[in-house]
Amino acid sequence: MIYYLYGEKTNKTEIRKCVGDISQIAGAVPLEYTSGKAKGTSAIEVRNGSGLRFVVLPDRGMDIGCAEFKGIPLVYISKTGIVSPNHYDKLDFLRSFSAGLLTTCGLTYMGASCVDEGVSLGAHGRISNTPASDVSVVQEWVDDETYAIEIRGKVTESTVFGEHMVLTRTIRTVMGDNQIEIKDIVENCGFEPTPLMLLYHINFGYPLVSKNTMLKTNCINLRPRDEIAIKGIADTEIFQKPTYNYQEQVFYRDSVPTSYATLSNPDLGISSTVEYESKNLPYLIEWKQMGEQEYVIGLEPATWYPEGRAQARKRGELMTLLPQKTVEFNVSIKLE
Repeated sequence: MIYYLYGEKTNKTEIRKCVGDISQIAGAVPLEYTSGKAKGTSAIEVRNGSGLRFVVLPDRGMDIGCAEFKGIPLVYISKTGIVSPNHYDKLDFLRSFSAGLLTTCGLTYMGASCVDEGVSLGAHGRISNTPASDVSVVQEWVDDETYAIEIRGKVTESTVFGEHMVLTRTIRTVMGDNQIEIKDIVENCGFEPTPLMLLYHINFGYPLVSKNTMLKTNCINLRPRDEIAIKGIADTEIFQKPTYNYQEQVFYRDSVPTSYATLSNPDLGISSTVEYESKNLPYLIEWKQMGEQEYVIGLEPATWYPEGRAQARKRGELMTLLPQKTVEFNVSIKLE
């Protein structure tokens, strides 16, 4: 990525002439929340010099919390705020659902609570409330024109006599660019085939989301989740003001080889695009929640529908990962 200085293309040498330290323009800074339910939660604030700023949460499964572009907030932060994994209630996922730019749902189950083969499973899995290990931050010039920031960490979902799944996540952005790249490698470190369910709960909020915001996607075969969604099937790509007693609507689409979904706000002159490959993420879920205080649009690439592991198994559509095998997922979020 070529950075622009005073409207002209420039490079590492020219930028170094202008600053004492590169952190003047871009960088990643480790932080820690010190009060409330967030107390003790580690964070890494990233600025990449294009006006893109976001916060990675290693203690929350390498999720991404708040994010903004050129000073404009992009994401929905729920009324819980940031919640430490110490307060995770596996029976009530919503008590610690901060939302943010990315909440990871999985790894061995996600979606609705259910009982699968006699085991009670809460909503959306444990991974978002699991602290990462081996967290590292690399900030460096990779060539004369590209200064990259990479944050990497491993998140493990394991139990005695059960699964041993490891998610290795790399979050990358480039100075002067307006994109966040997420690369996930999931490995079955155990010796039994293990269910694999993963959903990228990407949450956009006010002011990006407003009554004039529009959705455009190349995903196909739109279908409603339930009777409530049937009523809104004609309006999946347009939105409204916060509405009292609004009931969430969820829609499913099939991915295409290179899938995208874009939210555009003409009043602000900005848009945000989620892009991914369909190979391992065959579905795009749209979560439309136009309520008061719950005012959010979720664009969610997923391995299956968010209906719980028991339903996936019943329908013969439960993905499994063989012992000692890996699978890779790539999702990007681009601002324009």
